[in-house]
Amino acid sequence: MMTHSRTATSITVDCDGIEIAAEVRGSGPAVLLLHGYPETKAMWNAVATALAEDHTVVAADLRGYGDSAKPRGASYAKRDMARDQFLLMRELGHERFAVIGHDRGARVGHRLALDHPDAVTALAVLDIVPTLHMFENVDREMATAYFHWFFLARSGGLPEALIGADRETWLRSRFTGRRHDGDALPEAFDEYLRCFDLDTVFASGADYRAAATIDLDHDRADRAEGRRIGCPVLALWGAHSYVGRNFDVLETWSQYAEQVSGEPIDADHYLAEETPEPTAAALRAFLSSVEVSS
Repeated sequence: MMTHSRTATSITVDCDGIEIAAEVRGSGPAVLLLHGYPETKAMWNAVATALAEDHTVVAADLRGYGDSAKPRGASYAKRDMARDQFLLMRELGHERFAVIGHDRGARVGHRLALDHPDAVTALAVLDIVPTLHMFENVDREMATAYFHWFFLARSGGLPEALIGADRETWLRSRFTGRRHDGDALPEAFDEYLRCFDLDTVFASGADYRAAATIDLDHDRADRAEGRRIGCPVLALWGAHSYVGRNFDVLETWSQYAEQVSGEPIDADHYLAEETPEPTAAALRAFLSSVEVSS
């Protein structure tokens, strides 16, 4: 099992009025790590330690999550969430950097690579296919496995009221049945629970509503204009996950990016926590190949 021995420095950076919390460790080429729902930057602890052996690793909390700002009424479009992270890396002195994202963080990473192509050198996406593709291929299995997409996207306050009444039960439900190694909670669960306050409940609902509305507008505009990700893309997915079972992941991503490679990992959805060693090994090999070729 990996140990988390490499020291991380906690920082908070004002990104045009949105405070973004992050942890920085290691030295070398810069890599930005973006977490999923309902997690925080703590999901990367084991993988970040491995990557920090030869990289400067910045694990950040997305707007609305963790210890980052959670403004109600703000935009949670992936374009704006991606800009936060672009500004964070620029403030830290990284004009060019790789991005690794899981779940929601991978969707932010997708937008970051499209909107800031001169900054993003490489993109790794963990256990997703693009948002537009997901919404255009809804069937009963998708609606069952990803029911929270449609629940959280409801307006009017119902999701917030129900989740807010028992946040811990909801949080536990997000991991039950979504780990190939059983129903054990992730190591960082207590940290996720600490950060899953009412502001996160409201902000994450706004995140999912944006995904079902304005994010699709942006994605359709990209498709109409023929915009695709130009940097190398690595897609990793859980061999036992919904994504792994239901999509040709590489073929799907090849519709959205110029250069795609990838492989399944022997896990369900939470690759970086369930199987950190093979996940980190695949990521390090990808980053090394990109850096050598460039």
